[in-house]
Amino acid sequence: MARGNQMGSDQLFRSRSRNAAEDRRSAAPEEKRRRMIRSWIIVVIVVVAVLVGVYFLRGYGRGKELTLSKLPCYSNQNVTPFRDGLIYYDGASIHHLTSGGTIRWSFPAGTEIKFSVGPTHIALWSGSQLFLVDQNGNATYNEAMEDTVQFARVGERYVGIVVGKDTEPKLSVKDLNGAQVDVEADAFSGLMLLDVGFYGDQGQYMWTLALDVFGTAPNTVMNTFQVGKMNTGEVSLGDDLTYRVIYENGRLRVFTTQQVYSYDYKCVQDTNATMLVYGWKAIACDIPDRGRAKILLAPTSQTSSTQIISELRVLEGENDRRYTLPTSCVGASIYRGNIYAVSEDYIYRADVGSQRFFGYRIPLKDGEKISAYHGITSDGKILISVGETMYSMLLPQ
Repeated sequence: MARGNQMGSDQLFRSRSRNAAEDRRSAAPEEKRRRMIRSWIIVVIVVVAVLVGVYFLRGYGRGKELTLSKLPCYSNQNVTPFRDGLIYYDGASIHHLTSGGTIRWSFPAGTEIKFSVGPTHIALWSGSQLFLVDQNGNATYNEAMEDTVQFARVGERYVGIVVGKDTEPKLSVKDLNGAQVDVEADAFSGLMLLDVGFYGDQGQYMWTLALDVFGTAPNTVMNTFQVGKMNTGEVSLGDDLTYRVIYENGRLRVFTTQQVYSYDYKCVQDTNATMLVYGWKAIACDIPDRGRAKILLAPTSQTSSTQIISELRVLEGENDRRYTLPTSCVGASIYRGNIYAVSEDYIYRADVGSQRFFGYRIPLKDGEKISAYHGITSDGKILISVGETMYSMLLPQ
């Protein structure tokens, strides 16, 4: 009996040993597969970490690629972006440069000239004399107006010229060859014309901002016109300072020190689009061919003659985004969906949809610091200055 039990125990032991061996053999491929999965997971994590690191640091790594081009003009010469270059006034002539600094043309305008730029033309005036100069430096119009020119604004098809006394202004509209198109001789009697602009798909409409200074309280009035045909609307904007009108997506966005309002071409307000902007000032905009404009704002207190900007804000339709800059900056703008801000030695870039800024060191000489920002050309060159010395630099992407 004992022997039978012993034999049964031996068989059971051998059976269990075989099962254990089979289990180990069957578990070996599974364990190998698990080790391979763990190895792949580790590899993927490392690759993702490297890519994320490159993404975060790429701005700083590419800073060495930035190059400055010194420009043959000075920061106190009314340097202004114009198309894919810039213009400046040296006290006798208007000069047009490429964004790299090569002189394209010079126009002998005379002394004490003021100017404004449009899409393809520049308006120059001094006293009652007015010039229109095209992008190639050719004068398309040159004539003495009937009174002193206050200012002129150039659109795609027309130029608006305001002449006369401050509160008895006359608005004359001409085409870009000087042919008379429209005159508003008495419409602004008793008002001070603040600004004029053109809008529409072909610049066929015009808006004006005028200040009533003789009423019981100051009041800004906006009028809209179809050039050469009829007045299309009028609206009172109240006593808040109105300082900018932007046409985008079929609407006029009107900025005051308190609110931004939205109107159609007949001055009918879209009340749902009103936004509070008290304490903020619109400093730049990026207007695409289609869709909503991106309007850049900075704190009003930080946009004085000496700009020290630490925060930014972007309005895009109903979207309202806030940004904190890595360091204080001397200027900022928005170009093709990117925000750019310039500090004393860095340029920072952020996609509008992101809160993350990348920094690119500007290749300055020892002891040099950027002191001012002067705008961006249409070919993506930023204009900056160190004291009176002007530079251009390709924007980092």
